[in-house]
Amino acid sequence: MTAVLMVLVFSGCGKSTSAEVSKSAVKMDTVVTITIYSGGGAEDIDAAFAEIDRISALVDVNTPGSETERLSQLAGKEWLEVSDETAELLALAKKYYELSGGLFDVTAQPLVKLWNINDGGYYPSDEERRAAVSLVGGDGLMLDGNRAFLAREGMSVTLGAIAKGYIADKVKETLIERGVTSAVVNLGGNVLIIGAKPDGSPFRVGIQNPLGQSGNVIRYIDAADEALVSSGVYERYFMHEGKRYHHILDPFTGMPAETGVSGVTIIGKSSADADALSTVCLLMGQEKGLELIESLPGVEAVFVSDDGTVTASGGAKDRIYR
Repeated sequence: MTAVLMVLVFSGCGKSTSAEVSKSAVKMDTVVTITIYSGGGAEDIDAAFAEIDRISALVDVNTPGSETERLSQLAGKEWLEVSDETAELLALAKKYYELSGGLFDVTAQPLVKLWNINDGGYYPSDEERRAAVSLVGGDGLMLDGNRAFLAREGMSVTLGAIAKGYIADKVKETLIERGVTSAVVNLGGNVLIIGAKPDGSPFRVGIQNPLGQSGNVIRYIDAADEALVSSGVYERYFMHEGKRYHHILDPFTGMPAETGVSGVTIIGKSSADADALSTVCLLMGQEKGLELIESLPGVEAVFVSDDGTVTASGGAKDRIYR
């Protein structure tokens, strides 16, 4: 499950400054745009792109030879020694598996492959779906430092619902280490803001309306030095017998989640946490999702229900506007 990230960034009403440098490239099957407003230049963006390539080559299950692909190949057979990055990501995934009561489950790759939504979609039979569900279960992902193991043959992992957020955090670290003081990192809609605009004012971020056309904004929020990540049922889906089936799958039923929520946007300091929580909250539904968010310090959320109603957690209520 990959979080759908439909957050649109605006640098405000003013014109670009001469110091502004921006580059885009296709990374991780999406368009990544990095814009530096102060403290850096094109060579710093190139360094950030290199960091994206380095980490995604480790953790993308669809990349031949990646550590997640090898972990899946060794399922039920032997432990795999993994890099610090993969170990950190797997540990973070386990944390959210436990926090969500098993709804956030990176071992859901058999279901992802079965539904094949990234390549046109496939509606499975009940028997096929039950067989895939039998291979899913985060308790079967075992970690021991930098060693990882999947308990049963046929299990596999996908870090799509958390990897972009994690990589965004690493890009931020890279840019800050190189002296960047104001920038926007947009990994296919997964937005991470470094600092504020050069004049000290926040960036304006538009939250995609999950019930509208691409680029249709349902709310705005001003943000500085924060991550904003959205998950929604509106971007990747296919039609079967007149019904839309989206890519966010319930690991218990093996079906696309139906919780009355069309989109969730999480605002916080960590892009990896926001990435995971956006998926968790959509799978939980609004009531339980809000309860979870309000129990976590420094995290805010905006929910869009299937009927278009917008509901924000306590901290976000005073920050969003039309």
